[in-house]
Amino acid sequence: MTTRVLTDWDKLTDAYGAYLMLEKGLSDNTRESYIDDVNKLKKYVGKEPELLRDITLDSLHNLVAELHDLGIAPSSQARIISGLKSFFRFLIIEGYIEENPTILLETPRMGRHLPEILTVNEIDQMISCIDMSAPEGQRNRAIMETLYGCGLRVSELVNLDMAHVFLDEQYIIVRGKGGKERMVPMSEVAVSEIRLYLEERADLDIKPGEEGYLFLNRRGRHLTRVMIFYIIKKLCELAGIRKTISPHSLRHSFATHLLEGGANLRAIQQMLGHESIATTEIYLHMDRRLLRQEILLHHPRNMRG
Repeated sequence: MTTRVLTDWDKLTDAYGAYLMLEKGLSDNTRESYIDDVNKLKKYVGKEPELLRDITLDSLHNLVAELHDLGIAPSSQARIISGLKSFFRFLIIEGYIEENPTILLETPRMGRHLPEILTVNEIDQMISCIDMSAPEGQRNRAIMETLYGCGLRVSELVNLDMAHVFLDEQYIIVRGKGGKERMVPMSEVAVSEIRLYLEERADLDIKPGEEGYLFLNRRGRHLTRVMIFYIIKKLCELAGIRKTISPHSLRHSFATHLLEGGANLRAIQQMLGHESIATTEIYLHMDRRLLRQEILLHHPRNMRG
């Protein structure tokens, strides 16, 4: 079966809007909401609509994790997922794609979600699996150390501005949710890996308009969220990690490890860029769960001699 060419987001969105109106008979408000969902997907996928063919169920799970991180309520996440399912059904019907990645995509459960956490050892294993002989090897090491060491959202990482990276002072300025900026300290390891990457970056043929982005692909363009997802997924496979992990998991791990190390919850809130302390408190609940496990395992009253 020959699929239709995906060349223009605007034409695709217009065709989808007509489909919603003529085939589904949806109201103007509902149709606008569904179009807005497509625009969210566009920001996630990148400028080239052909990348829609690369979207998998795992990619969509990563997108849902980003929505959670933005503070979007589970009920709103469920509505967005409904819109995404509608859009991919349209792509199937019109012959743009052959497989629908949303078929097994579940709506989020209402209530707090405790994400999978990587241990420090597992993160070290992932980094050790990076092929340093590959052209992107040093870049990927710098990405891992920055993503985990600074607790960044994926969108913050891919949009990180060269002018906001202060290696001598060991901090970066991150533009987060709502355009708000925050200062995030960097580890010496992250600084060292970025310095090495910058030496290689200087040799790239950087495309006009892309000069300000820190992390670039080999064609001199900034990375997309999907590309970061595939980097993390591949490293997990190479490291033999069987948890359900996404780039978002590194941010969760960063916060959890800080809390376990004794960091103040307010400090973690500022590092993560959470507007409300209630968002950060999920890590407090996770820490209590870990504490309970340790008590059950090691307390003398629970040990059998």
